[in-house]
Formats: sequence, structure tokens, C-alpha cells
Amino acid sequence: MAAPVGPIGLLVIQRTLGHGVAVGLATGLGAAVADAAYGALGAFGVSALIALLQQLRLPLALVGGAFLLWLAWRTWHAAAPRQSAQIEAAPALLPSFAGTFALTLSNPATILSFIAIFGALAGQGQPASPGWMVLGVLAGSALWWLLLCAAVGLLRSRFDARAQRAVGRVSALMLAAFALWQWARLLGPA
Repeated sequence: MAAPVGPIGLLVIQRTLGHGVAVGLATGLGAAVADAAYGALGAFGVSALIALLQQLRLPLALVGGAFLLWLAWRTWHAAAPRQSAQIEAAPALLPSFAGTFALTLSNPATILSFIAIFGALAGQGQPASPGWMVLGVLAGSALWWLLLCAAVGLLRSRFDARAQRAVGRVSALMLAAFALWQWARLLGPA
């Protein structure tokens, strides 16, 4: 579920290019832990909490969209790096992790996807232990973010300041587009 490049993938790529592999990986791991949390909800069948989250779908999507727009604005206005070989002052790893964790939790599509996946698995006979399924979600998502950050980190030296600025601007536009698309989908005609 983490592999398609969406707003989190763009954020991980942008942060890896601008701040290095550790910050990019912390960003991706925030999403992996949020995926595992939603996976646990789906796997363990916490129906009351799932029902509450479905009722909170609109406010979560509005907050998530606002957060994406804020990230887009910050990304657009970020200072261009001076040298491609020099990593900018990296933000602390915990805020990178926590921000992406919150952003992933605010995406109602994530919980609905996990409900659908675990619901489908429940109808396939004897499913694996919910704990192993959640661990698999966490490990698979974390592995994806590790591979993406490592690949971007290896290519990072090939991006000069102008290319990094262009990636940042494209990322900002795409983050804003994701936010507006999410709002339009929720607030548009049913």
C-alpha cells in the first residue's frame, strides 16, 4: 500500500534529497507505523473504533488536506540548497516521523483500504494471526521506505541545486494537488 508514489512518497523523496537519508527514512517510518496502526485496527477487528474513524472521515480529511497545503507552501518557499553534496541543516528525526505519522493517520483512504484488505482476507479461510499480519504490514512498509530512501540517497549527488529546487517545486505543486483533490472528492457532489 505504501509503494504507489502519493503525497507521502513525494515528501520522503523531497526530504531525502534536501536533508539526507536519515530524515527521509524517519519520514517514511512515520507512515509505516501509521499503516501498522490502521492494519491493527483492521486485523483485530476493533469495530467501534473503526466506526468512529469512519464518522470522523470528513474532519480527518479536511485536517489532512490543510496539512498537505501547509507542507506544499513550506516546500515551495524552502531555500534552495547551496550545493548538492552538502546536506541542509536536517530537522530533528522525531518531528519528521511524527508529522508523517499524523498525516498518514488523517488519510481516510488508509483506514478504508485496510478494512477492505483484512475483510477480504477474513473470507479466505484460516487467516494468519492478526499480530503477524500487522507485523507484516509494518515490515513491508518500512522496507519500501528504506529502499526508496536508499535509492534517492544514491542518486542525490547527481542533483545540483537547480534540480533539487525543481524537485521541491514539483513536489509542492503535487502536494497541493493531492490536498485539493482530497477536499474536492469529499466536499463535491455525492
